[in-house]
Amino acid sequence: MTDRSKLYKYLDINGGLLMLHNSNLQFTNSTRLNDPFDCHPALFDFSNVPVNEYNWPPADFLKEKGEIDMENLRNSAWICSLSKVYDSLLMWTYYGNHKGVCIGLDMEKARKYLSKIHCSIYMGALEMEVQYRDVIEKPDYFHDAEDYFHYLLSTKAKAWEHEQEVRLLLLDPTPAGTLNHPCFAPMGLPYKPKNRKEVIDWKEVRAYPHLGGECFESLYLGIKMSDEEKDKIIKEARKCNPDIKIYQMTVNPEAFRLKEEKI
Repeated sequence: MTDRSKLYKYLDINGGLLMLHNSNLQFTNSTRLNDPFDCHPALFDFSNVPVNEYNWPPADFLKEKGEIDMENLRNSAWICSLSKVYDSLLMWTYYGNHKGVCIGLDMEKARKYLSKIHCSIYMGALEMEVQYRDVIEKPDYFHDAEDYFHYLLSTKAKAWEHEQEVRLLLLDPTPAGTLNHPCFAPMGLPYKPKNRKEVIDWKEVRAYPHLGGECFESLYLGIKMSDEEKDKIIKEARKCNPDIKIYQMTVNPEAFRLKEEKI
């Protein structure tokens, strides 16, 4: 098991400001992640249905039930993607073309908050390290899938390996509603509905569990960030946690790498 005492969240400037201002994490339904293969039931082979006496339950029924069970699991999972590294060139490029930020989380402190979050089945956020694969080596759902839960929710293509992703998962998080209680994650849309009659797909809703300011351990500023935006987010970061460590990312002239300089 690799060290996961500190994990990192890459964000554009607006996302970074919101995260620090609200002192929370954003969890997104797994069906709304960027990679279409993410948590998809097609990762399994459902064709090798067990033969039962008198063909009961029928093979077609068992196959369809397996597919539906995995689709339901996918629909019920809300995910927050973090990284084990803060200096990935590609990740900095994805999030604001080096104009964004990377926020370091003290996970030992964050887990104390995340372990209290109420979900429909259990308490707390699960934590999974993503497993990267060259090809889809589909396990036989009926005979080989001993740990279908982890396989479905933490398997990605090797093309994403540079992200070094660790996932936090909430399964069917309980909406806080009007309750202001740390065991219930506030939930809401990342956009404003067009009107009151708009039908909202529940999977578009995000979960925003609160963390204490002490969980936000460090802040890394993109190379291309403007001075105005730097001042704004540094002010927000120090309001969130007066002891936060702040770094400016710079170019390492000795290699194709980034390096940080403490501010």
